[in-house]
Amino acid sequence: MLEHGGRLRRAARTYDIPLADWLDLSTGLAPWAWPLPEIPASAWARLPEPDDGLVEAACACYRAAALLPVAGSQAAIQALPTLRPPARVAVLAPCYAEHALAWQRAGHEVLEWGEDQIATHLDQLDVVVVVNPNNPTGQRLSPARLLDWHARLERRGAWLVVDEAFMDPTPAASLAPFSDLPGLIVLRSFGKFFGLAGMRLGFVLAAPALLARLDEHLGPWTVNGPSRYLARQLLADQQGQQRQREALLQAGERLAALLVRHALAPSGGCALFQLLRRPDAAALHEHLARQAILTRLFPALGALRVGLPGDESGWQRLDAGLAGYRSPL
Repeated sequence: MLEHGGRLRRAARTYDIPLADWLDLSTGLAPWAWPLPEIPASAWARLPEPDDGLVEAACACYRAAALLPVAGSQAAIQALPTLRPPARVAVLAPCYAEHALAWQRAGHEVLEWGEDQIATHLDQLDVVVVVNPNNPTGQRLSPARLLDWHARLERRGAWLVVDEAFMDPTPAASLAPFSDLPGLIVLRSFGKFFGLAGMRLGFVLAAPALLARLDEHLGPWTVNGPSRYLARQLLADQQGQQRQREALLQAGERLAALLVRHALAPSGGCALFQLLRRPDAAALHEHLARQAILTRLFPALGALRVGLPGDESGWQRLDAGLAGYRSPL
């Protein structure tokens, strides 16, 4: 298995610091708990039903014509490669490593390329995978650029897969309204924006024929009843989403400014995290961990990803932790 953020219990054991003492900035999730309505007993007692209104609520929220709820976008990442015969797949790199791994495991030729390489060789590719905004760099490709790629791919029956797990704070840049186009597949994550990753809920936005194939592959009851009930309520809460969007954008700017103040200018980022690409990334990660502040280290990139503190105490702890850092270089 690949490494991911959020391994807080392991960090507590490694550094011998109680679990409750940690500030977890490793995951890129919204750090605030969303106020949840009471879940009716029927959501626990009955099997989930696909016509419960969740699809309609999500379509309205994302401005999509059709979609399929899945058990986190990770479920789709692993399943989509099984729906194509062996293909030549380019993954815009660096990005969330599960994409390349899933296509490799399914027997495809995988090329981890930069934007210019993909654009140059687009007519020789069967699938292009883009994480937008990128995780962990925060790079964002414009809708016009991606739609141009899609048009060239679709002429040959090729796919463009766009993982928009971090798109919710900037919905105007989403390809969701175009996701009914043949060969365009958009993935959305519910848990990151709503701060409810434990629900394990995501959505695949695509043409109905492809969604039907994916649904058949995944089988029934992929999303549990309580998660479906909660998601319907939250997806319909447009005012709450706008407040969350504004708060995340402000917090992202605050985090970038805090890092700059400590001479640690970010190399990239988005509303939910900032990335530091530095030769001393591992040393900074270790320094913060010894103060019970967990960040996400990307050794292959020489980079550190820092998420958002959830309260003023967390901001003060991060500020103090960075103030005490002296680079070994």
